[in-house]
Amino acid sequence: MLEDSLPLVDFDSDFLFAELDSLGVASILMTLSDEFGIQLDATDATPKNLKTLDSIVSMVENHLKSKAE
Repeated sequence: MLEDSLPLVDFDSDFLFAELDSLGVASILMTLSDEFGIQLDATDATPKNLKTLDSIVSMVENHLKSKAE
């Protein structure tokens, strides 16, 4: 899903955040917000949350858990 939005980004990178510009970060946050019905904003755009694909998955899972509670 993210590769469709950002085809030039290597989502297998060990430090994904370094490959992203502000438009890439915004695209990821908007795509995930729309897909999972969660609210992601600028406070989620941290190197820790966007370091790898696994960290992005963890961020989404945490938001889904919070939404369910």
